Amino acid sequence: MAGPARRYGPRCLDHGVCFNLWAPTAQSVELLEAGRPPLRMMRDHDGWYQALSPTAHVGTRYQFRINEDLVVPDPASFFQPDDVGAPSEVVDTAAFRDSVLYPGRPWAEAVIYELHVGTFSEEGTYAGVEKKLPYLRDLGITAIELMPLNDVPGRHNWGYDGVLLNAPNARYGRPEDLKRLLRAAHALDIMVYLDVVYNHFGPQLNYLHLYAESFFTARHSTGWGPAVNLEGHDGAFVREFLIENALMWLRDYGFDGLRLDAVHALKDDSDRHFLIELAETVRSQLPDRRVHLMLENEANQARLLDRAQGRTRLYDAQWGDDFHNALHVLLTGEDEGYYRAFADRPLEHLARALTEGFAYQGEIFPLHDEPRGEPSAHLPPDATIFFAQNHDQIGNRALGERLSALVGPEKLDQAMALVLLNPHIPLLFMGEEAAAETPFLFFADWSGEAAELTREGRRKEFARFKAFSTPGMRARIPDPCDEKTFGASKLDWAGIDRSPASARFRGLTARLLKIRREKIVPLIKRGFVSAHCRLLGENQRKGGLDARWRTQKGDILQIVANFADHELPMPALVAGESLWRLGAADAPELLPSDIIVRLGHEA
Repeated sequence: MAGPARRYGPRCLDHGVCFNLWAPTAQSVELLEAGRPPLRMMRDHDGWYQALSPTAHVGTRYQFRINEDLVVPDPASFFQPDDVGAPSEVVDTAAFRDSVLYPGRPWAEAVIYELHVGTFSEEGTYAGVEKKLPYLRDLGITAIELMPLNDVPGRHNWGYDGVLLNAPNARYGRPEDLKRLLRAAHALDIMVYLDVVYNHFGPQLNYLHLYAESFFTARHSTGWGPAVNLEGHDGAFVREFLIENALMWLRDYGFDGLRLDAVHALKDDSDRHFLIELAETVRSQLPDRRVHLMLENEANQARLLDRAQGRTRLYDAQWGDDFHNALHVLLTGEDEGYYRAFADRPLEHLARALTEGFAYQGEIFPLHDEPRGEPSAHLPPDATIFFAQNHDQIGNRALGERLSALVGPEKLDQAMALVLLNPHIPLLFMGEEAAAETPFLFFADWSGEAAELTREGRRKEFARFKAFSTPGMRARIPDPCDEKTFGASKLDWAGIDRSPASARFRGLTARLLKIRREKIVPLIKRGFVSAHCRLLGENQRKGGLDARWRTQKGDILQIVANFADHELPMPALVAGESLWRLGAADAPELLPSDIIVRLGHEA
């Protein structure tokens, strides 16, 4: 890594604690240790301030005073017991490292369950998640993905506007509780992934620009404010901070992988892009671990997902938004917002995503009127993560409706079968396995101007939608900063347990996951060498598809699906084993909302 090797955050030593702060635009920095007089920190030529406190220890509360005036928490704090504006607490995360490492699981076995810690359980804590682990294990889930844990102001937040990236949110428990959750998951052979956000910082109580102005850059912009500076001399220290954050989650807490949010907003014209440096550093420093790195990337950059001799080189997979968007159009008929880019040829887009990973591979993207994506047909199916729902696709709707509120049970069954029985990596959003009906709304706990801007921005965002075209219609959109909006988003497990419909759908999910585990995963491990898809019917909005994948040994996986509201002629089915049929087993035609999955072998 470029730049001097220094550790961000307090470093616990035998004779005290060493405190570091990169504050290149500060004139002076003092360490304020609880119960002790201020200690002036020494500066070097790169803007690093350092002080060794012989009295500090694990549990000590501390802050920094900038220019004898502004008192701030440590931007690399490992814990904020009383919110982000209060003193930081010394935590020795290196002490969390396990002497015997959980080996993880092969990527082909990943079935990801995304959840928000604060709304997943009644408790809204790490302990609440831990209680549900046996349920997830028995369902067939092999990995949970936690939405961002980095601390943010207030009582509740999605986590994508983080202020202190190293500090797990105190609302969910202490760092030791988070570590306990990972150990409990690993004991059940469940991997744990974490969503991290490196492209921007939150709008409130983020003091970095006041003493480390060059942490951000005016050379680039993002949709969330100033771009993080990843270039040049000062950019080297920012890159170091972000990479150390990734290593802390993976090495100290023992996370099995990271999902990097919106990496298309990581603007970097360096010779070695930050994403490449991060992946190569993680791979080199954790060579004996099965670490899975995932991307959200609107740019559809296939080169970040390339394999070498069949092995992941940089990133294991990217979230497959193209698959979701095309499937959503076919299931719901919606064509507003970003669905407009898939509404012209949804079957064709879905077929291409199924067989090649991306639907857009360099073609003009209608929403931006410029090319989007790179050729991806050479990638294996497990280089993309497919889903019918996730936090974004539900929560970025004005009313936070789940798919269960938008389509009937037949289409919901069809969507689940398609997601779980194709050879791409599947992801479920919390409660989806039981057709949960509680919404998942956008919520935050901003105050003052930030709250008003968020509230108004949310309403303006949906002004172009027919259902919210008037001020009266937009008044129905829940206030993101209202406590009730957060409360409405919590899963109702008592309701799920009482509902016959939820029980039926949960049983369906479990059966599909058993088929995937026993029949689909072995094929993924063997490796697919070709795929193709034929469209059924003549209508892009009311037709079907016949997709086939072939392994090098001649195994053929076939999925036939009908998204029309009428019967379609049955295509030729591969000779072999029937893994699943949603419609009547002996129906000679392909029924509406039907799906057939077969496994054959080439002679």
